[in-house]
Amino acid sequence: MSATAIFRACPTTGLKVNRDAEKLIRWNAVAAVVFLAIGGTFALTVALTRWPAVHLLPPDWFYLALTAHGFDALLVWIIFFEIAVLYFASAVVLNSRLAVPKLAWTQFWMMLVGALLTNVAVLQGDSSVMFTSYVPLQASPMFYLGIIIFAVGALIGCGVFFATLVVAKEEKTYQGSVPLVTFGALTAAIIAVFTIVSGAIILIPTFLWSLGLVGTIDTLMYKLVWWGLGHSSQQVNVSAHVSVWYLTAAILLGAKPLSEKISRFAFLLYIFFLQLASAHHLLAEPGVSIEWKIFNTSYAMYLAVMGSMIHGMTVPGAIEAAQRARGFTNGLFEWLRKAPWSNPAFSGMFLSLVLFGFVGGISGVVLGTEQINLIMHNTIYVPGHFHGTVVAGTTLAFMGVTYLLIPLVFRREVMFKKMAQVQPWLFAVGATGISMFMMGAGTLGVARRHWDITFADAPMVFDYPAAAFLMMGLNGLSAILAALGGAMYVIVTVGSVFFGRKLAEDENHLGFPAVSAGTAPVYGSSTHHAIPGTVVLVAIFFVAFVLYYFVNWKYLSEVWPLS
Repeated sequence: MSATAIFRACPTTGLKVNRDAEKLIRWNAVAAVVFLAIGGTFALTVALTRWPAVHLLPPDWFYLALTAHGFDALLVWIIFFEIAVLYFASAVVLNSRLAVPKLAWTQFWMMLVGALLTNVAVLQGDSSVMFTSYVPLQASPMFYLGIIIFAVGALIGCGVFFATLVVAKEEKTYQGSVPLVTFGALTAAIIAVFTIVSGAIILIPTFLWSLGLVGTIDTLMYKLVWWGLGHSSQQVNVSAHVSVWYLTAAILLGAKPLSEKISRFAFLLYIFFLQLASAHHLLAEPGVSIEWKIFNTSYAMYLAVMGSMIHGMTVPGAIEAAQRARGFTNGLFEWLRKAPWSNPAFSGMFLSLVLFGFVGGISGVVLGTEQINLIMHNTIYVPGHFHGTVVAGTTLAFMGVTYLLIPLVFRREVMFKKMAQVQPWLFAVGATGISMFMMGAGTLGVARRHWDITFADAPMVFDYPAAAFLMMGLNGLSAILAALGGAMYVIVTVGSVFFGRKLAEDENHLGFPAVSAGTAPVYGSSTHHAIPGTVVLVAIFFVAFVLYYFVNWKYLSEVWPLS
């Protein structure tokens, strides 16, 4: 087969694009968007039910919708998109052919069949066990079987990614070490293997238990092992969306990491420590030893957080260096003001970076502190935190990079450009509101999963403060904004992929304004990058971090009362 039949040359990036990889990236990305639409629809119904003034769904439908939302939005949408990222970061970035394409198609169909089986099981109404599916709650066998098939498919995708790295190395399609984007994807794939194995260890026996072939499942052991799946899957997300940050900055701005070694070290910290952050879900468990809690929430967690802090400085630092080299050197923030904000790929990426750090990151560290965790455990603060990481962080980053994939991989022009430019901002405002108001309500004690915070049918009355009702109402309004932003993303993406103008094979087209050169292209030296704007932004982050930490300790002392 000729090289032109296997590859095409990208007129924008100059990369050789393997056609097998390109097809698989397209199909995995399309499946991801479909399940995002499904999961987002269920999310809106959940938020409108938890808004006391609306209270949309009856209890059985609420728990059904909550289960479907968690599965589709937290697992299916994100993992389908991450498989697309893995294929892009290996075959496309390394100018290589995709190893074993037939096996990659097996991955796609297994994940699709698994996702459909679990969704059918949930919609049948006898598997409303929510995202955690804690035993002794029992779903139908089809629910567990679907997740297992989906996970095996994802594991095959990781295997194809690893095999493609080997092919690229043997066929010498790149020189030196793999690029940082590929290294970040490698980190995500390694954590994914740990995650999927954890899921298999606990879900296969639980599947057999649902069939009546196993007598009992130990509830504490289930929680401990399940969070090796539940939280580690979010660490896969962190590694993947950080890789997307570097990729977007490189394509749009030509930004290069300030130090490849430091950035790679930060990714390694994820592999060694980040999966242990799942411990913060178990801090209130009496059956887990104090030594285990101290290790996982002290040294291990802080070292993992250091990795994110490094990326949080090096990504904007690399952007500032690239912008200042272009001549945007006036003051602290001309480089940021003159960034391509009208390009949704850039706005999505940068908003994801800021919100992940300020909202998801800070709240995660606070939640991972054992003493403070005691006043937030199992309240709605917990989903508030992970909406700050997974929705405002990962989902927004993936939405942003989609506006690059449409012209570069799907070879279509992005439709509805004005809508595309507004979409990341609207979604970011909604996602931030969801996260902040959930955390506010959680701090006031609102339960994490309860259908009705008024406890209207309970034998004993419990009144939350009026502020809690206000928070849940604002959470509902924020969910509407996020749903509008999500719907705009689906409309733009589906419209562009199926009806957008086809780009010629050699047409260089990104569709949105790129950066332009400034007026004084003299900056720094070849070995030193002055990034004073980024230093100020990092200082603001640390001040916010310390203040929020202090406020929560103060709140804890008032609850206990220790002062």
